[in-house]
Amino acid sequence: MYYYIMKTICDWNNCFEPGEYRAPIEKDNSKNYRLLCLKHVKEFNRNWNYFAGMSDTEVIDFLKSDMTWHKKTQSFSSSDNFFKVLWNNVLNDGIEKTSLKDQFIKNNKINFNHNDIKAFGILGVKVGLKWDKIQEKFKKLVKKFHPDINAGDKSFEEKLKLITLAYTQLKNTYRQKIGK
Repeated sequence: MYYYIMKTICDWNNCFEPGEYRAPIEKDNSKNYRLLCLKHVKEFNRNWNYFAGMSDTEVIDFLKSDMTWHKKTQSFSSSDNFFKVLWNNVLNDGIEKTSLKDQFIKNNKINFNHNDIKAFGILGVKVGLKWDKIQEKFKKLVKKFHPDINAGDKSFEEKLKLITLAYTQLKNTYRQKIGK
């Protein structure tokens, strides 16, 4: 009994070598490819220009989109943007500003734990700062570190998440200590 192994022939004009190497057919990162022999895949790669036939504007748009892995980013004003939802929750945090301020001035004896002190440090404010000043600082930091303001840079997104967690830590502490 004989078994014949079928090999794919190189998809290059008049070449009968085995086609073992993939080469894209289109620029759209699709799964479509053609199989070439080693000699022809090297030639293909030498001559390949992804941007051939594109205008300068199209190339610039592609490169900008490439910074966010060709995924659309939501603007800060988008209703379902994670940071907008978070921001709205912060603005509506349920703490009466005047009541909190009065309580803080009267008592000024809040004992902060290690996580609170760390949170003050992340926000870059003095330990025990008045709540309205903490809110002001938080708003400035959100505007400074929002990814949309920083060309979609993921490192800014991580920094903003850390800032938000610190703010939430302090919000919860102030709410517990004041009795709200």
